Amino acid sequence: MRKLLDRWFFSSVSRRDWLRASIASVAGLAGAGSLSASVSESPPQEENEAYDSAPAGPSRMHGQMRTVGSVDPARNGFDPMAMLTDFDYGETSTMDDGQTLREYRVVATDKEIEIAPGMTFPAWTYDNRVPGPTFRCVEGDRIRIEFVNAGSHPHTIHFHGIHSAKMDGVPNIGDGMIDPGDRTVYEFDAEPFGCHLYHCHSTPLKRHIHKGLYGAFIIDPDPANYEGEKREAAKARNHQYPECGEVSEMVMVMNGFDTNFDGDNEIYAANTVAFEFANRPIPVKPDQLQRVYLVNATEFDPINSFHLHANFFDYYDHGTSLVPDRETIDTVMQCQAQRGILEFSFEDFEPGQYMFHAHQSEFAELGWMGFFDVREDAPPLEEMGADLPA
Repeated sequence: MRKLLDRWFFSSVSRRDWLRASIASVAGLAGAGSLSASVSESPPQEENEAYDSAPAGPSRMHGQMRTVGSVDPARNGFDPMAMLTDFDYGETSTMDDGQTLREYRVVATDKEIEIAPGMTFPAWTYDNRVPGPTFRCVEGDRIRIEFVNAGSHPHTIHFHGIHSAKMDGVPNIGDGMIDPGDRTVYEFDAEPFGCHLYHCHSTPLKRHIHKGLYGAFIIDPDPANYEGEKREAAKARNHQYPECGEVSEMVMVMNGFDTNFDGDNEIYAANTVAFEFANRPIPVKPDQLQRVYLVNATEFDPINSFHLHANFFDYYDHGTSLVPDRETIDTVMQCQAQRGILEFSFEDFEPGQYMFHAHQSEFAELGWMGFFDVREDAPPLEEMGADLPA
């Protein structure tokens, strides 16, 4: 009987109802901030007609989906705004045969993180952050990653790309799962160029990914491998060339968080913190090309998406082509682990804040939305991150 009652209760209470109740209890017990009323207090279904005819005001404005209060990056130990641009190029050297070697060190840890004001999540992390570091290199580089497991469960790192079976970071092959206190080294040549990702492949897989063990892995094209227009396009995508320096680049990892471990997400975000880029819009110069490396690491939901308001973008699926796969679109859908590159500009647009969000409406209302703040005096994006203690 108890199991039947539990099943009835959880099937009749929506995720948003649960979120409203949980936030109220958190705010009441801890005095913490919460998701705004426009998110958590939707009118009852039977009142929709009256609601639709009500005068416009703050509670009805789509753009008012924000949090009350904010998440302190210093307390969390990472800043979603800084994550947009904090590429990790590794320690570089030249091997005897002339090949570039890039060396990285990654540590898996258990850490409680704050995903919305007053709402914490018991994460498993790479380098004490979710998502993990954004590794960046050039096609053909030799990649060497020392992985240390300082967490409480066996973990791995599985890189999307081309490598030998023993470097695949899956159970029972090569070093397999790395036990707590142990370490291993992954080594391979970076190929193909594109926007990739990495994640833990220990079992149960969905738990290890959902808990936070994932990140972006960007391989820049080598212009020496191409000719003509493709060579010029490769220069604009390679961080070692001035042509790339003229582009405003950013990484967004779409993710979600099941805060009550019922197999459904209650919070959605890009770079982990709900409504972060609504509360802190991303500064954009109108005449500068914008490039977004977009990765979907959301667990439990089959797809996620990105929609840009009042503008269109070109899309490079997986980033493995130097010409766009789709041109002049304003919405793109990605399954889990799918990724791609978006390019757009706001040239000749009037200044203002232009929204972007998941076009699954529930995801947007539960945290996955933000704004580009288009203005002539926009500071470089690299200057926007918080100063965090070393």
